[in-house]
Amino acid sequence: MRCTSEQEDATRREGYTLVAGVDEAGRGALFGPVYAAAVILDPARPVQGLADSKVLTPARRGELAAVIREHATAWAVGTADASEIDRINIYQASRLAMKRAVEALRPVPDYLLIDALTIDWAGPQRGIIKGDAQVECIAAASILAKTSRDACIETLDRKYPGYGLARHKGYPTREHQEALRKLGVTDQHRQSYAPVAAAAQVAR
Repeated sequence: MRCTSEQEDATRREGYTLVAGVDEAGRGALFGPVYAAAVILDPARPVQGLADSKVLTPARRGELAAVIREHATAWAVGTADASEIDRINIYQASRLAMKRAVEALRPVPDYLLIDALTIDWAGPQRGIIKGDAQVECIAAASILAKTSRDACIETLDRKYPGYGLARHKGYPTREHQEALRKLGVTDQHRQSYAPVAAAAQVAR
């Protein structure tokens, strides 16, 4: 599966001029916020090598993130924190982070192409399954969401030492789950996730 601009181009031919791609990062993590990004790419300044952030090395993601920020017509990042995830569930929190990213875009987009789902937004939009692997603007959003979240978690690693956050970015690795059992649950852990809830129960 290859990323192309075909979906954006087809949407522009329908009369839309500011087509934003939207994606999230961090749904499966046990720790920290879920991040989302929204990106309006500039057809006159293409970004070469866009792909789903999950198939790129950290170094390549960083390189592409810098080019996206420089070349895009607009980009923005939104988040929903661990307490929001616990309160409304990760699916709704992901949608909320996406909405916040879209609402922060200037200029305001007139059409959204979103990875897999739709959000609470008044304008036209389309959810595309595996959009981050097919649609360039969604891939760009996936890269900004992933690199922004990784940077956040690396900063939090210094505040919460011993969990190995800089290595696993809050995902449920063996190292992370062992640290949870040993060190307990922090205020940045998602209490509604089973491994975190189990660790909290042991701590009692």
